[in-house]
Amino acid sequence: MILGLRIAIRFLKSNKGQTLLIVLGIAIGVSVQIFIGSLIQGLQKGLVEKTIGNSSQITITSGKDENKIKDYEQLVEKVNSIDVNISAVSVSSDNAAFLEYNGNSQSLLVRGFKIDQADDIYDIYDRITEGSYPQNENEILLGIDLKENYDLNINDKVVITTTKQKMTECKVVGFFDFKVSSINSNWGITTLETAQKIFEAEGSITSIEIQVTDAAVFTTDDIATVIKDSINRQDLKIVHWKEQNESLLSGLQGQSISSYMIQVFVMISVILGIASVLAITVIQKSKQIGILKAMGIRNSSTRYIFLFEGFILGLFGAILGILFGLGLSLAFTKFALNPDGTPVINLYINYSFILLSGIIAIIASVLAALIPAVRSSRLNPIDIIRNN
Repeated sequence: MILGLRIAIRFLKSNKGQTLLIVLGIAIGVSVQIFIGSLIQGLQKGLVEKTIGNSSQITITSGKDENKIKDYEQLVEKVNSIDVNISAVSVSSDNAAFLEYNGNSQSLLVRGFKIDQADDIYDIYDRITEGSYPQNENEILLGIDLKENYDLNINDKVVITTTKQKMTECKVVGFFDFKVSSINSNWGITTLETAQKIFEAEGSITSIEIQVTDAAVFTTDDIATVIKDSINRQDLKIVHWKEQNESLLSGLQGQSISSYMIQVFVMISVILGIASVLAITVIQKSKQIGILKAMGIRNSSTRYIFLFEGFILGLFGAILGILFGLGLSLAFTKFALNPDGTPVINLYINYSFILLSGIIAIIASVLAALIPAVRSSRLNPIDIIRNN
């Protein structure tokens, strides 16, 4: 085996130009695989983050017409006790109302939260552009679109009118920006106690919102089933984001399939390229192989020569390809930018995927060397010497 390794290194050194071209070919294949895979994963991660990253991924609501959950504290405690990759649990009291200010009026969704809990899902604190969050009774946080539309300022007083015509004056304590126009122009965030008082719903909420860990985003259906079995309540509905975003889920699955297909065909082309070049090498080195066999080298040793060549080419090609792939990914995030200067797709480095890509390249190179290796072992030294 050691002899085969030494001869393989000598063969590779004897034609450095050819060796370099093979290594570059493998490196390009690996770099494309890493670039495409990282691009698709980054795109998926970005889409998931923008669509459901800061929203409820599993929501528990009442199945009754009144849409109220009264024993919510016990339910929250039970959900928190379930060990199924749950990262955040928040209660919400959501009610439709009208916002009135200086003779202007529009519909408003008043969302009452326990702000500290809701921040784990919505990142409320980081989204406040001016002022602070509601802490006291009858304080409200509004979107920046409402601020611009009605020329609102901190400490202005607005009137919240319920569908039952109950009017409550609230003080504006801050403005938020969720980067979504429909939210910035239609949400009003207040404390849970204030929302319950305004809408005469003391002791009840409208929903329990749950977010899972990043690793469990695509298994929310299974987690929802576990929660449903644990709670075992027929009067409650449990829905997850995969039910509500079927088109998004189909798109993500389609991206994954296309990414896998591209990577597979890239690796097939790399394997065919290596196999063809090494097959030519067998012909080129047939005289040397014949002499070695005539000197007593075993057929197994001649096979090892080309297997080691495949391994060495794959190893250096994988290392160079990983560097190229990371460089391409980094360059893409520097030159493909949104108008505000942020990357179109954020750089996402999955070390496991990168390592796997390198290992696959090495294995593929060794497999590509099998046919030339077998062919070399079948060469007859007498025929080779006679013909040369």
